[in-house]
Amino acid sequence: MPLPRQRPARTVLPTPDLLAIKRGQQATWASGDFAVIGTTLQLVGELLAEAADIRAGERVLDVAAGNGNASLAAARRFAQVTSTDYVPALLERGAQRAEAEGLRLCFEEADAEDLPFTDGSFDVALSSFGVMFAPDHARAAAEMLRVVRPGGRIGLANWTPEGFVGQLFQLVGRYVPPPAGIESPALWGTEPHIVRLFGRHAVDIQSERKVFPMRYLSASHWLQTFRDYYGPTHRAFATLDAAGQRELELEILDLLDGMNIGGSASLVVPAEYLQVILVR
Repeated sequence: MPLPRQRPARTVLPTPDLLAIKRGQQATWASGDFAVIGTTLQLVGELLAEAADIRAGERVLDVAAGNGNASLAAARRFAQVTSTDYVPALLERGAQRAEAEGLRLCFEEADAEDLPFTDGSFDVALSSFGVMFAPDHARAAAEMLRVVRPGGRIGLANWTPEGFVGQLFQLVGRYVPPPAGIESPALWGTEPHIVRLFGRHAVDIQSERKVFPMRYLSASHWLQTFRDYYGPTHRAFATLDAAGQRELELEILDLLDGMNIGGSASLVVPAEYLQVILVR
């Protein structure tokens, strides 16, 4: 008589401590000085504001705004802008930029997964390389949907897994593994994940893969800038010993050199991102 088939044992994954992960992320983004990097990405904020068709007088929320690229772009179009982030120092840098241009914005500390606004408070919500880093993807997406009125728009710019930044994340992750149990931020740069997060609540979703050219003096110049100022790479290098730092450095330089289209005298690396415009 044959023995009954044994079911394979289920692997129970530990539930991630999202609060602890978020605290670690805040410390990461507060390290270095992301504003130095963020300012170079201003073009993406302008293109996102245009794609979202920001109009004068509209109520616009920028989620995980960093130092305010999308916020400033919307304000230049005479919208009523609220710029939010959970790193106060970045909001301060955004406020300095707004003051220098004579733009009127509201800056408010806020968690992308727990926005302190009532339902339907905004006509448009934007996020440029920001909300994609929230550890709980579904909750962050639900919050953006909640605060935008029916018929309003959500505009996103997210790095793709296949692009330069996505490859950089994978490379760094081999040296400093991300917290267990959370989804990769780069999933926000894929159409199926966007549909999974927003599809049931969207009248329309339009996505387009775009390229932002990162322009630096050389691969070494890029590496030093990101090592000093970009939170994730800044913290990764700080975590490693000298040998690990050198190995990571060489791998990043190889990645940069392999993607450089700027010739031997400069660095131009095409960084792919997904631009998403959806109607609530």
